[in-house]
Amino acid sequence: MVLAYSGGLDTTVAIKWLSEKLGAEVYTVTVDVGQEEDFAEVEQRAYKAGAVQHFYVDAKREFAEQYISRAILMNGMYEGQYPLGTALARPLIAEKVVEVARRVGADAVAHGSTSKGNDQVRFDVTVKALTPDLKIVAPARIWGMTRAEEVEYARRHGLPIGEEHKKYSIDDNLWSRSIEGGPLDDPREEPPEDAFKWTVAPEKAPNEPAYLTLEFEKGLPVAVNGEKMPLDKLVAELNHLAGAHGVGRIDHIENRLVGFKSREVYEAPAAVVLYHAHVDLEKLVLTPRELRFKHHVLDPQWADLVYQGLFVEPLREALEAAAEAMEKWVTGEVRVKLYKGSVQVVGRWSPHGGYSKELADYSRGWYPTDEEARGFIEMWSLHSLTARRRRGI
Repeated sequence: MVLAYSGGLDTTVAIKWLSEKLGAEVYTVTVDVGQEEDFAEVEQRAYKAGAVQHFYVDAKREFAEQYISRAILMNGMYEGQYPLGTALARPLIAEKVVEVARRVGADAVAHGSTSKGNDQVRFDVTVKALTPDLKIVAPARIWGMTRAEEVEYARRHGLPIGEEHKKYSIDDNLWSRSIEGGPLDDPREEPPEDAFKWTVAPEKAPNEPAYLTLEFEKGLPVAVNGEKMPLDKLVAELNHLAGAHGVGRIDHIENRLVGFKSREVYEAPAAVVLYHAHVDLEKLVLTPRELRFKHHVLDPQWADLVYQGLFVEPLREALEAAAEAMEKWVTGEVRVKLYKGSVQVVGRWSPHGGYSKELADYSRGWYPTDEEARGFIEMWSLHSLTARRRRGI
């Protein structure tokens, strides 16, 4: 079987467990979606744990251009806070695992998701969509070990695991860093500083703000401070710049699709900055009806589908098609201010912007006549006033 291998605790234990309990020949696949890993070390870890053959797939550019780009266009924030980093990466990882499975003639694919996690749905549904004939094995749904017992299992079998994975469960990629477990399981307590890696503590951030100018074309960012770059490089640059100012820490209670609430902590500097900038540019360009339809209907529905493991749902593509028809006008520049953990939009411009100083200026701008204003108010309020009279309110 072919195992989606992150190099972390769950999947490292899974290599040994699958070969020991099921007698499987385990091939491992590590998909590089921008996580900060020593991939040579990850490969060595896989072989030390018993992998027959290890595959490394560089998918950073594909992840940015085919997945992160969609999240930017659709303002992808589940429940208004989670930028869907892990959720976005899982369908791509599953696709690459299936490709390797076909190449080596495997009978099954495996992943490290537990029965309490959302990722099991994301992996299973994607694999079923791509190859219904392949069996799916999720060792962590079967073995019944707690995280502490997994660590002990690893020690007992001499399996190599990183020190940080003994305290937290961490998943990172180009778009976000997810931190779970350990002291974070108590939602009353502030996350310890050692949980964070991409962002400095806001109180320790520079005392002077940083200003960035982001250039968008058809809804997608193409340049930072006048320097054009591919999306994967742009996201990495923003992660560095915004993280240095403490921007991008997220701590919230999340409604999991598997039926319970969980405390989730993320770092996503680039995602947070681009979300605020893109939403603001949309406000400048889109009509009020377009804006409300996109922000209240398209965007949250899209985020729900991606979060819930339904990236293969046909509705997702339909939502994106509707959004793309609007986004072709979302071109322009947004200036943001980064300071002590906050991001503020402080300027925006677009050749398609609906703002007119001539109309909005209270000093010298356009004013309707008294007669025009009275007529507008009369017709505008007629439905409401008629209802009140008929109902005797």
